Amino acid sequence: MSKLGLLICDIDGVIRDVRHSYRRAIQATVAHFTQGQYEPTLAAIDQLKSEGYWNNDWSATQELLRRWGKNVPLEAVITHFQTLYWGDTETPTGLITQEELLITAEYFHQLSQRGWGWGFFSGAPRREAQYALERLGVSSAPLVGMEDAPAKPDPTGLLRLVATWNCPPGTPVIYAGDTVADMLTVRAAEQEQPGYRWVAVGILPPHVQANQQAIDSYTKTLQQQGADLVLPKLNLLIPESVLP
Repeated sequence: MSKLGLLICDIDGVIRDVRHSYRRAIQATVAHFTQGQYEPTLAAIDQLKSEGYWNNDWSATQELLRRWGKNVPLEAVITHFQTLYWGDTETPTGLITQEELLITAEYFHQLSQRGWGWGFFSGAPRREAQYALERLGVSSAPLVGMEDAPAKPDPTGLLRLVATWNCPPGTPVIYAGDTVADMLTVRAAEQEQPGYRWVAVGILPPHVQANQQAIDSYTKTLQQQGADLVLPKLNLLIPESVLP
């Protein structure tokens, strides 16, 4: 399918604000298993994720516990985490219901009108990612979730999604994400499929935008790990303006 280019987006921190949901579930789960003796700050979680290999929040939670000195089976971490985040019913009742959207569907509709293809590659479980897309009003958009591919920074999921458009070599592919793992994923995809014109766009998640020092530090980290451009919000990204 002929397209001007592709824009693939991460979901957490880009499409939805997860300060009071995923991040809060990490903090509360660690506090639970340490009997309230340790609750990581948002900065501590960012520090862990800046290593590039803790994109999965369950694994990140388990690793924070391990570094504190508590070995907790991943299954137990997941059970408690999910009760907080999703709830214990089929329909969501937990922290996920408190998430604020960071963009509107109009942004994506305008992309379509200008000839861009777009979709989503998220490390979140598919039903949780799909919940965000339904709230946004783009529930039928192409989506690769946690169950569909190896965890970032493995580029398999991104490459699989890009392949659904069957675009010719030379097509620009922009991936917008908020973590080091997202930037590393783009650079890994570039190594595997150098025929596309890859662009890694870092989006600053809301929780780091409270002060300039945090903004500068987070921006520098993303740039050092492969970001071609860093923006405070996805809606400031005009794909045509960042083509290589």
